[in-house]
Amino acid sequence: MAEDERSGTEPRSFLTCVTEVAQLLGVGDVTAEQKGHHARHLAHAVRKPLLERASLPEEWFAPLMAAAVHDPDPSFCRWFVEPAVYAFGRRRVMAALVDRLRVGTDAERAGAVRAWYSAHVPLYADRSPAYGPGGVRDPALDETQDIEAAWLEASMQVFAEATDLQMRHRVLLGLPTSRAAYPPRMHRLRESTFASARAHPDPHIRRWAAAADAEGA
Repeated sequence: MAEDERSGTEPRSFLTCVTEVAQLLGVGDVTAEQKGHHARHLAHAVRKPLLERASLPEEWFAPLMAAAVHDPDPSFCRWFVEPAVYAFGRRRVMAALVDRLRVGTDAERAGAVRAWYSAHVPLYADRSPAYGPGGVRDPALDETQDIEAAWLEASMQVFAEATDLQMRHRVLLGLPTSRAAYPPRMHRLRESTFASARAHPDPHIRRWAAAADAEGA
């Protein structure tokens, strides 16, 4: 994590992150005046070149994930997540998002939640040459069962520990209601999380708990 993010005084902006990706690709005039919708224009400029590459250098992984997490739009963050999934594997991308959820700032945690949905993007051999040589892909790249479980555990821990009410509500919305969706070792944590939500002073969280109880019954 960059020093400015650790200090909490000057968190990285989406523009900073997407500019770094554009510089790596050599796309567009990345020194253009930085105002208005410049960040979104840069994101649009790098989207196609990223998917067209048969591979991405190892040192590009962190900038791609930073851009994905700092993109404020849950629809467009896929532009960074998708090429990372093709090139580095779904497992690695999801593991990076779990790490952000566990130890990131509130802004990074929110971004990880937004990007988590995009990390489930379906993969097609004709979508990107990075899929694999001859349309063959190593299944180990996309094995995520244990990572999915880690995400559930991290989400419940964030709910228990976060001081930001919106953050607590955000992670709750991503939790499955069925007990069967959780590994046995997490059943106690799930029950504790749901019990806390039922008794929470915030009415939105209590309504979520009531709906979850009804759906999971």
